[in-house]
Amino acid sequence: MTKDVKLELIGRVPLFAGCTKQDIEWIGRLADEVDVAAGHVLLREGSTAQEFFIVVDGALRVERHGSVINRLGPGDFAGEIALVDGGPRTATVIADVPTRLLVIGHREFHSLLDKHPSVELEVLHALARRVRASEPEAVF
Repeated sequence: MTKDVKLELIGRVPLFAGCTKQDIEWIGRLADEVDVAAGHVLLREGSTAQEFFIVVDGALRVERHGSVINRLGPGDFAGEIALVDGGPRTATVIADVPTRLLVIGHREFHSLLDKHPSVELEVLHALARRVRASEPEAVF
């Protein structure tokens, strides 16, 4: 994947949609590109968070307590919740087909948030949207 394609993909991820070009370039330097086989478990519900994933190509299945709750495709992301709050993973994520991902590790993710407050704000907004979407009746 060329640098320009990588940066374009990162810029389309909802989590980073409001970021500046400079922020996107910083994220691009932190992200590694990996390929995983169908059936590969990326995240296991209840485990400790080590990384955050952005889907480049392929498809992921999200399960909670053994039931499918979502499917993710190119431009979607997974793994941010446990990285932000330090808690256990909230779901299991499995590659449905051979999948290409961008991966940002725990240390890099927190470095990104520390050095780029605008990215941190986008992460908080994305988390709020996910909470509202998954718990529409919740009153806070």
